[in-house]
Amino acid sequence: MIRINLLEQARPKPTRKAVPLGATLPAILVLAAVAFAVVVLAVTYSYTQKDLAQENDRIKQLRAQKTDLEHVKQEVERFESEKKILQQRVSVIEQLQRDRTGGQDLLDMVANTVSRTENLWLTSMARKGNSLAITGSSASLNSVANFITQLKRSGYFQRIEILESKQDEKSTGVQTFTFQLTADIAPPQPVKAVPAASTTARPVLAPAKKG
Repeated sequence: MIRINLLEQARPKPTRKAVPLGATLPAILVLAAVAFAVVVLAVTYSYTQKDLAQENDRIKQLRAQKTDLEHVKQEVERFESEKKILQQRVSVIEQLQRDRTGGQDLLDMVANTVSRTENLWLTSMARKGNSLAITGSSASLNSVANFITQLKRSGYFQRIEILESKQDEKSTGVQTFTFQLTADIAPPQPVKAVPAASTTARPVLAPAKKG
């Protein structure tokens, strides 16, 4: 059955139930916490990106410094190699200079030593660096011992070692002995001249004035 409202009475509006504040407060707090966390994360991310960019720039600088240091290291190694080669050349030149200048003195010293030893003569003499190899013959073993003593007394040799000393079986008429020895050449250092004592000038006395 259809009802017609002829009196045009307003329909009553449905009433809404009031939502208590205590139920919405946790949701608001959650939303606020989420918003705060988002802000914190955004700020932290911004600072992190900034620090990351700075670290990347620092890494680039360190890599550039490392490249420069590697070039410097290569230059230093090249200089050290050249220095070593130059030192070897200088050592060889100094050794040749010592051999050239000391050759005559060495021959004179050996000749004088042989002349002071009776019944002994040399058959060969070879120098290699600061080492001298001597081969000779003598009428007795005492002559060889005296020759070694004269070498030591000369002050020109050190570490004298006799390698071989035996009777010469090829010599049938006269008994002879052959010997081989080595000696290190150590020429004595020149004595430094002592400076003359300085004479102190005596003061000249002025003549006394006549009173």
